[in-house]
Amino acid sequence: MTKMATEGSVAAGLVAGLIEYAASRGAGRERLLAEAGLATAPGDDPDARVPLPAYLALIRCACRQISDPALALRWGADVGMADLSIVGLIMEASGTMGEAFRQLQRYSRLAVSEAGGTSTAPRFELEAEGGTLFMVDTSPPETSIPELTEIAFARLICGPRRFLPEPHVLGVEVSHPRPAHGDVYETVFQCPVTFGAGRNALHLHPDIAGWPVARSPRYVFGVLTDRADALLQAIDTPETMRGRLEHWLVSRLHTGRLGADQAAGSVGVSRPTLYRRLREEGTTYSDVLNGVRRRAAELYLRSGRTSVAETAYLTGFSDAAAFSRAFKRWTGQSPARYRLGTCSADG
Repeated sequence: MTKMATEGSVAAGLVAGLIEYAASRGAGRERLLAEAGLATAPGDDPDARVPLPAYLALIRCACRQISDPALALRWGADVGMADLSIVGLIMEASGTMGEAFRQLQRYSRLAVSEAGGTSTAPRFELEAEGGTLFMVDTSPPETSIPELTEIAFARLICGPRRFLPEPHVLGVEVSHPRPAHGDVYETVFQCPVTFGAGRNALHLHPDIAGWPVARSPRYVFGVLTDRADALLQAIDTPETMRGRLEHWLVSRLHTGRLGADQAAGSVGVSRPTLYRRLREEGTTYSDVLNGVRRRAAELYLRSGRTSVAETAYLTGFSDAAAFSRAFKRWTGQSPARYRLGTCSADG
């Protein structure tokens, strides 16, 4: 078994989703848990993780129970990322497929972490080869696990297919040999599949980056429960420079693109003018940004629906460690302890 398979972990929400899907197709929950070595089904803690070997055991046990070796493919095709993960919500909120891909690069390590979750490099990269565009899985082919490739590619292909005007994936390459259920690949992917390739990659339509998405532009509030609009109510009036900046930041936090030059352009002034106007109002760009980040983070954590890692990305941080340090500076406690205290108080 590879290092990824022995040391990786999976978000508990994905594991719970797999169990429900397998059960809906006839698998027994208790037997699945027993064969995977799990005492109970994953709970409601969004920060909980399940060892990757247990996740793989669940998949393979379910395949045996319902006599369907293509279960992973079908799960990836039938259940979209937006139903299971912040990743899907973010992608479907993007203006274009190009922006959706940029967000996928930021968030893709949240669901399945490799080798203990220490890698911060994007899992997927776009590569142009002789006028042809590919989305390439950067994980070494020798460490890839067929079931994980099946699930990831099925979601990347079948999810956007629901709202794009034409096929966005023209071909699929997988590094593993053709399995017994190889014919299901063509049925699910609806495009040619090359087995035993030197990599795992999707051949994309050359114009895909500009195709519109924007299915859920208010996603950022949808994941926060009915208290979400409190964030907008708490920010300053749009008539002030601080208020204009705060409104822009609220809409852009999840992208991680929070530079002062971008902010200045969005409110129609130069960077020096932005800094001067904020100074006249008794604040700075850094103070405004941190204030919005803190308020958004507190709302996300109080909702109980996002993990610390998800909250980090949603508030524009590059990783959970940097977010946790900042949150402790702001509040004097860790994000996990803050959420535990506020959720207990709400309960």
